[in-house]
Amino acid sequence: MKYDHRFKLISGEGSAYCFKEADINARLDFFTGMLRVAIYKDGSRLFNTFSVCPDGDMPNEGREKLSVSGLNCATPAVSEDADTCTFSFGSQRLVLEKTNFLISHFCGEKPLFRDRKYMAYNLDGELGRGACHYLSREEGEYIFGLGDKSGDVNKSGRTFRLGTSDAMGFDASATDPLYKHVPFYICRNTAGAYGIYYDTYADGVFDLGREYDNYYPDFKSFRCEDDYLVYYVFYGDVPGILNAFSRLTGGTFLPPKWSLKYCGSTMAYTDADNAGERLEGFLTLCDKYGISPGGFYMSSGYTQIGEKRYVFHWNTDKIPSSESLSALYREHGVELLPNIKPCFLDDHPMYKTIAEKGWFLKNADGTPARFPFWGGMGSYLDFTNRDAASFWTDCVRSALVDKGYYSTWNDNNEYDVTDESVMADGFGTPIRAKLIRPLFSFLMTRASIEAGKGIANKTAVTRCGMTGTPRIASTWTGDNRTSFKDFRYNHKMAMTMSLSGIYNFGQDIGGFAGPSPSKELFLRWIQYGIFTPRFVLHSWNPDGSSNMPWLYPDEIDTVKRLFDLREALIPYLYTQMERSVKTYDPVIYPVFLKDPDYDPESDAFFFGDDILTCPIFDEGADEVEVTLPEGKWRLGSELRDNTDSAAVYEGGATVKIRCGIRDLPVFFVRDGAEVF
Repeated sequence: MKYDHRFKLISGEGSAYCFKEADINARLDFFTGMLRVAIYKDGSRLFNTFSVCPDGDMPNEGREKLSVSGLNCATPAVSEDADTCTFSFGSQRLVLEKTNFLISHFCGEKPLFRDRKYMAYNLDGELGRGACHYLSREEGEYIFGLGDKSGDVNKSGRTFRLGTSDAMGFDASATDPLYKHVPFYICRNTAGAYGIYYDTYADGVFDLGREYDNYYPDFKSFRCEDDYLVYYVFYGDVPGILNAFSRLTGGTFLPPKWSLKYCGSTMAYTDADNAGERLEGFLTLCDKYGISPGGFYMSSGYTQIGEKRYVFHWNTDKIPSSESLSALYREHGVELLPNIKPCFLDDHPMYKTIAEKGWFLKNADGTPARFPFWGGMGSYLDFTNRDAASFWTDCVRSALVDKGYYSTWNDNNEYDVTDESVMADGFGTPIRAKLIRPLFSFLMTRASIEAGKGIANKTAVTRCGMTGTPRIASTWTGDNRTSFKDFRYNHKMAMTMSLSGIYNFGQDIGGFAGPSPSKELFLRWIQYGIFTPRFVLHSWNPDGSSNMPWLYPDEIDTVKRLFDLREALIPYLYTQMERSVKTYDPVIYPVFLKDPDYDPESDAFFFGDDILTCPIFDEGADEVEVTLPEGKWRLGSELRDNTDSAAVYEGGATVKIRCGIRDLPVFFVRDGAEVF
């Protein structure tokens, strides 16, 4: 009966407890510090997960959604009566109301959170279409996470779409959705903290406090287009929950050192008719100014035929010898990362062959599904088709790896598929492509990496990402906008990504879309970017200029001094990356992870465990005011110049430090730490 589903415990021993009512199944799995809840109907296909990877083993076709392999199972103490089941494990206690399967989570005797009264799940269409979860909301609670979401670090009170979009020129304070699909957040309230991860690739919506309903107490909600719901609950404090989520999803890969150095990029070079000369000129100018780059991101202009771009095609009029170019760069110790896109325009030289093989996403009648893409119509490769993925790997190998391009820049892979009739192979069991959009970006990146198997010192970068992507690739915040406002909110996005288990990332320094940055914005963004894992200047400026180190020739000495600081910090950063890989903790993160009372919206943040950096985001400002966290600190610029004379600052003190646009940025080093 609707609104009155009476579940019965049908099996329960060890860590798994299964309940049933009519054709509805509900299951609880208990782990150390973590709970998994699954609600699904008979006959539902629980599509495999590629995100949950606690043991480092991910089969090619994914992991069974309800597998417990690699997880630390816990056996709860259980008591049952006619209406409820109570589970106690570790310091957690759960009370399950069998009617409508409503769970209350307790921290001691105080409720941490509860499923919403009456109905929390869409058990029989009472709450519309798809899967949903309604749960309690406390006035003043904090919400952290959800990927690359815009706005403040605290997401409470906002609504966000779960999905991905090619959001060029986005407003970092408000645009939604962006490029990442991460259905995970941490809630901190007066009772403690908890985290929730929804194991889905479907589009959805998080309402974190905007909706009110007279018939229910205050609530927040999650909805998605799947017909089942599987989610994990994490218990503990905020740092511990973030750590547990990162462990569950496989953590972060260790990048090659060169990828942490300055890397150049601009669309202007590869779009130019003399792209090869422009790219060679980059090396010449770096030598001239004493700049030591680690890599260069090659935009897609190298694939042009006319005004369009055709993945895996080399325009030999622009770049006469791709092999000679990669060899020249490698002689200079610089790696090239060519841009590749997963959509083939319908006049691409390979299009007909791929279509005949059936390797594109398909319409209901079996024909290739077509979408607007970069000045034309094209079709997306279906990476859930084994042969299509192998074809992509072969193309990356023959067109790039065999020519000396070992690393890849996987771009424009958000898969803008909204038509519900478009189908994917689904590894042999067809599935609506719309339900797994972000998975295609993961599988694309994995297939690209496979082409360089056995080659050391390579990496992969992807714009679209999902939970689990950090295991295999780094990312960035997409096609950001050039403005002081977006500069500040890009930083908030960075903190949000770190609180979402994405640890190896950065931004297009100076802004990608819009006018050329002012001298002040350009230098401030470099001062800030020194303290992000990815240090890349990239742009597409309508006036034809490029965000290169020599954008302002009269400031090249300033830029060189800032780049030298980044270079000096790379051994420290690499050590912090190694730590992150081993411990599952973030590389850069907001101060409140160490000091819970610190303002989550503070401009100050940790760069590794021993550096507190204090950027300036406001136009015209020339002073930093910061309250130092616990410990003893020395000013980084003084340490850089003369270790013996660097003054010691006490934690808890509020200090003001002047910082002009031509100065080294303000950062503090933990007393006794070796960072240079």
